Amino acid sequence: MSHFILVRSLLFNALFYVNLIVRMIAAVPTLALPYRFLHGALRGYAASSLWLLRVVCGTGVEWRGREKLPEGAYIVACKHQSLWDTFALFALLPDPTLVLKRELMWIPLFGSLARKARMIPIDRGSRAAALARMATLVREEIPRGRQVVIFPEGTRRPPGAAPRYLPGVAYLYAETGLPCVPIALNSGLFWPRRSLRRYPGKVLVEVLDPIPPGLDKREFLKRLQNVLENATGRLLRESKDSITIT
Repeated sequence: MSHFILVRSLLFNALFYVNLIVRMIAAVPTLALPYRFLHGALRGYAASSLWLLRVVCGTGVEWRGREKLPEGAYIVACKHQSLWDTFALFALLPDPTLVLKRELMWIPLFGSLARKARMIPIDRGSRAAALARMATLVREEIPRGRQVVIFPEGTRRPPGAAPRYLPGVAYLYAETGLPCVPIALNSGLFWPRRSLRRYPGKVLVEVLDPIPPGLDKREFLKRLQNVLENATGRLLRESKDSITIT
């Protein structure tokens, strides 16, 4: 069984990156077209990647609480356990923009497409200036009704790791006056970081009740961490017994 999972995982990884490269090249004409064309390409990439994962590795996804997503612009505070999280949310949210590290914008072609998609780069080495710049860029997306996705811990964390929330999400919440929608998931069980293996099963993604604007930053961060960690722990317990890591 272990060898079978590895073979399927290697096949998926090859197809995943071929799909990514082909779709980026195919998206080049959208650089000269209105944004809606690139938006369609992003959603197509997400759908095709999820399809490949399901067909090749037997890894599906269950979306829970989609009805809780508000209309218009809001902050999405999502757990970040896997590369899976960076593309799958394009299949869930109407028009997301991701807060990502500035270095990714330097990647040829990817950077051009990310700029066209109005992703929000942040220089993690310049905290105060980076936070102010991030808030400025997010304010520009509010009239467009977009969903601003930020990973509160800043980087991928293994399932069950002790929470390590950074101040960026609270700063963004306070500066923009937007509601915040927490999203819990357990993708790291099926697509572990720093591993080639992709395990069969069902990734659980749960949209939690929105946190309304107006809370004190410290109160907001405490509330966000409590609800997000509790829900994530529940999703991990629900699926963990069905995963055999070998």
